[in-house]
Amino acid sequence: MHKQEFIANLRSRLSGLPSQEVEERLAFYSEMIDDRIEEGLTEQEAVSDIGPIEEIAVQIIADIPLAKIAKERIKPKRELKAWEIVLLVLGSPIWFSLAVAAFAVMLSLYAVLWSLIISAWAAFASLAACGVCGMVVGSAFALGGNGLTGIAMVGAGLVCTGFAILLLFGCKVATKGCVLLTKKIALGIKSCFVGKEKAQ
Repeated sequence: MHKQEFIANLRSRLSGLPSQEVEERLAFYSEMIDDRIEEGLTEQEAVSDIGPIEEIAVQIIADIPLAKIAKERIKPKRELKAWEIVLLVLGSPIWFSLAVAAFAVMLSLYAVLWSLIISAWAAFASLAACGVCGMVVGSAFALGGNGLTGIAMVGAGLVCTGFAILLLFGCKVATKGCVLLTKKIALGIKSCFVGKEKAQ
């Protein structure tokens, strides 16, 4: 693939992004290709050395804040006509309430997911504290003359510590998964804005 073809393909994949951002990124990759050519690579080698266009476009979309993309997308391309404004105003009780309801449902599902993860971390902290306290108090009981009670408490403390360790691994995986899901959701929303622009 030649440089101009690469730049044209990348531009088409970034068509829904703010034009200033697109031009900056295209200039950056154009300069990167030129630098590689100066180092002795052919134009095709320089382009292939940069990487696949799909991955580059996804990374650029991920790097640009959602607010910038939304602002660019929401900005009217033309002035609305009087009848369009009237329809928007008359339909607003329906479309606005539906949009708010959909947003509230999605936000509540997301909040429930994070609350489950926070609850799991709280359970881990409780089990860890019970384990440590059980072993300390059990040791004190055993040394104080209540041997069976002390041994039972140390055993319960060890069991709680074991469950805490198992729960720790689950909490870490769940937290990483939720953070990854958050990134994917943000990237999906950004891609929707970019995709809508491409379709027009």
